[in-house]
Amino acid sequence: MARLAVGHVFGFLQKRHPGPADELIDKIPGSRQAIADAAAAPRKKSVLRGLLGGVGGMMGGAKGDMLALTSELTALGLSADQLKRLAHEIFGGAELVIGKEKLRVMTDPIPGLSGFLWPHG
Repeated sequence: MARLAVGHVFGFLQKRHPGPADELIDKIPGSRQAIADAAAAPRKKSVLRGLLGGVGGMMGGAKGDMLALTSELTALGLSADQLKRLAHEIFGGAELVIGKEKLRVMTDPIPGLSGFLWPHG
C-alpha cells in the first residue's frame, strides 16, 4: 500500500511539474517503478473515490487534480491521518533531496499544501 501511495503522489507531481519532479524522482531509487506500479494497479471501486474523482474532474486544475489524487489514496485504504503522515514523509524527504526552494515550486500552486507543510513559512 505504501509503495502504491508513494507512486501515486510522485505520478501526480510528475504530471503537474515535470522538470522539478523528474529531478526529485531521478534521485530516489525505485521511484519510477513505484509510479509505474501505481499507474498499473487495479483501481478499487468505492463510493468516496467515485465522488471525489467526479468532483475533481468537474473542478479541473490544481484543486481537481488534488481531489483525484486524494480519491486514489483513500481507495487504497489510507485514512486522513495516514494521508497527513504520507505528505509529511514524502515532502520532508523531498526537501532534503532537492531543497526547499525547488520543492516549493511544485507545492505552492497546490491549494493548502504549502501551509500544511510549512505552517511557519
